[in-house]
Amino acid sequence: MARIALHSILCYKMQYSSCIIALCLPWRIYLAMAAYMAFHNKEMGILCITKLFYYSIKKGCVTMPLPQREDYTIEDIYALPEGTRAELIDGQIYYMAPPTRKHQDIVGALYRKIADYIDSKGGSCKTYVSPFAVFLNENDKNYVEPDISVICDSSKLNDKGCTGAPDWIIEIVSPGSRRMDYFTKLFKYRTAGVREYWIVDPLKNFVIVYNFDTSDSEQYTFADTIKAGIYEDLYIDFSKMDF
Repeated sequence: MARIALHSILCYKMQYSSCIIALCLPWRIYLAMAAYMAFHNKEMGILCITKLFYYSIKKGCVTMPLPQREDYTIEDIYALPEGTRAELIDGQIYYMAPPTRKHQDIVGALYRKIADYIDSKGGSCKTYVSPFAVFLNENDKNYVEPDISVICDSSKLNDKGCTGAPDWIIEIVSPGSRRMDYFTKLFKYRTAGVREYWIVDPLKNFVIVYNFDTSDSEQYTFADTIKAGIYEDLYIDFSKMDF
């Protein structure tokens, strides 16, 4: 218990007190610091690394050189063999594995909760589940299929999907999507203009909520009730969800 508490303090210091200095160090240095905690406490290490990445984005300190590869476009996505699911982020293609039954149970339960709330309020926002095309940044280099998308600006919707950033995105973490959901999409959704992003991790039984309007983030468990940031009175009680 003392070791976990010490790690918690260290992670807190790295996230906040040392953010201005530590996060401007080379990427491998502060990633190694978080990896040390992952060795002793895997869950805390994952959360700390995610926090470090998020706050480094805010500080503008992340400089991660990427290998030079061919850039792909949305045309390449549509040219893939029928039935092949993939996403396109900054010109790079990421293939998607079929979701598990539990993954789909969570998507369905959350969709019903959100859609029922919007209907009960006579709201104009629309809720869609994957596969639903979202053309981020309104260019041909970014195409994603979030597990759940909530769009409140009807001008962004057309027959193909959504052109521009949804107001609220929820991703359900799968074994093969962990890096994508926690890091790649966190950065992309924030810079594209998404207002709120939830990462629901059924393997860890927790939810991380990012409110990009206020630059806040909170961690919850599947025993908690979570408030949606874009609505005044939408609360989702995960302990009562049927999955």
